[in-house]
Amino acid sequence: MKEFEDKFSELQADMISICMEYVEDRADKVYVYASCEVGMITSSFFYRINNTYVEAHKVNDALEHGDERYDVSTKRQTMVLDIINEDIEKIEELCKEYGRDMPTEVKMIYEVKSGGFQAQYEYDLVHTNDDVKTPDDFADEWFEEVKSNNL
Repeated sequence: MKEFEDKFSELQADMISICMEYVEDRADKVYVYASCEVGMITSSFFYRINNTYVEAHKVNDALEHGDERYDVSTKRQTMVLDIINEDIEKIEELCKEYGRDMPTEVKMIYEVKSGGFQAQYEYDLVHTNDDVKTPDDFADEWFEEVKSNNL
């Protein structure tokens, strides 16, 4: 089973890596939200930079005077999300191949300085059973939770 875990970890590491590339390795923490339910894949990513929690399109708001600005073009954001979504598809294929349950929701936190990584997995349906909220709403709620609890 080591092979499954190694491949699973590699794909998670790839998601973190592309998010680090987006901020040119200048972040304190990276957060990745991934959702895969009933054939629908969504993802989101955000950061803690200079002790400020910021969504991907607002990373420049966390910079201090004189810091080099990030390229937050829609094209770059889309590129990151495309890669995360491809990795989620690969995880889905991997789970099928090894007869494992596919997580419906994954929340990853990467601590840049220490290299610490933690992930929380959900296997029950999350947004499919909610008549109102979309996967994006759940990603936004996690961002607010992280921000208010200083995670």
